[in-house]
Amino acid sequence: MRLPLFISRRYFFSKKKKNFINIIAIISMLVVAIGTAALIIVLSVFNGMEDLLRSIYGQFDTAVQVMPAQGKSFQYTDDLKFKINSIDGVMGITEVIEDNALLKYNNSEMVVKIKGLSEDFIEQGRMKNAIKHGEFALQDGKRPLAIVGRGIQFNLGISLRNEFTFMEFYYPKNVKPGSLNPSKYYSHAIISPGGVFALEQHYDDNYVFVPITFAEKFLDYQGKRTALEISIDSPESTARIQEALQASLGSDYIVRNADQQHEDLYKILKIEKLFVFIVFSLIVAIASINIFFSLSMLVTEKKADISLLFAMGATRSMIRKIFLTEGAIIAFIGSGCGLILGFSIAWLQESFGIISMGVESAVMQAYPIKIIASDFVYTSISIILITFLAGVQPSLRAASQSQFLRIK
Repeated sequence: MRLPLFISRRYFFSKKKKNFINIIAIISMLVVAIGTAALIIVLSVFNGMEDLLRSIYGQFDTAVQVMPAQGKSFQYTDDLKFKINSIDGVMGITEVIEDNALLKYNNSEMVVKIKGLSEDFIEQGRMKNAIKHGEFALQDGKRPLAIVGRGIQFNLGISLRNEFTFMEFYYPKNVKPGSLNPSKYYSHAIISPGGVFALEQHYDDNYVFVPITFAEKFLDYQGKRTALEISIDSPESTARIQEALQASLGSDYIVRNADQQHEDLYKILKIEKLFVFIVFSLIVAIASINIFFSLSMLVTEKKADISLLFAMGATRSMIRKIFLTEGAIIAFIGSGCGLILGFSIAWLQESFGIISMGVESAVMQAYPIKIIASDFVYTSISIILITFLAGVQPSLRAASQSQFLRIK
């Protein structure tokens, strides 16, 4: 293998003046480098976006969530509470009642998601950093308070300073036929806004947090809950606690971790990342046509050298290895430079946030990016495979014509 490598290196790093074939080889190397760097950067951006979403949803969602397998609510009993608390690693239970309701403020109204939460939610402090105005509290003494999304505040013009105007909620009741009293068609309740949060547009535009007692009475969920949010001692024990809870509670409940609470979104991100990987690999494959042409022309130019090597006893296998090695040199230099360039750009962005997202109210100012070693491994394998295939046909042609050549 040393002789084919030596000859290939001589062909590529020849000190003679560069001809057209050398120029095409250099262009091929540059294109492979640029394609590799672009692929690394784009994959790192997808990793960053996934991490950003996890950090955003981590403030809203809990590590483990218990949901009913059928229907939208279940009876929250002491036995159920005991089963959950008996699992090693469970630190607390936040009771949740979530449903849609009509919210009216002054002369404006909109449909929102009202989410009733027990005091454990405040004690955990998951969304404390998301509060932009007011207090992170659901009670002021005995007076219930609501924490409103910033989008809802803007749409309805809610003011925390106006103590004389309340948020009014309306919720339809299950009315029996024959009832003529309109007030029996819906539940009505008022509450004061105590704080405004800004987390993510979907949450900001839809959610209002209220005390669990307020939601239970207003929505008529007597003793029922729509979900239980479980806080745990450490993220490393999530899988074990999830499995233990599912085994203890049985098939009547669904136990989900943080990723499974947004399973569809993360699947879409992974599919998009896969398609981006395929598209950029195809771009590199198209660029590798230059490698094919440069090797094909090199085979034509080196007919005399091939003939001489064959006369000196070189085998077809050695001739193939010479030109395959020539293609490998282009591939390794191109992909190596591309990996270094892609890593450098991604590292600079991750460390210093050079490129801004251009949105002042964004959760983070710099464009999110994260470097993962597996991206480099898969990219390297893909580039090497593509460039190897590009050099197979010219090397086979060189080996097959060697027996018909004569030294001039």
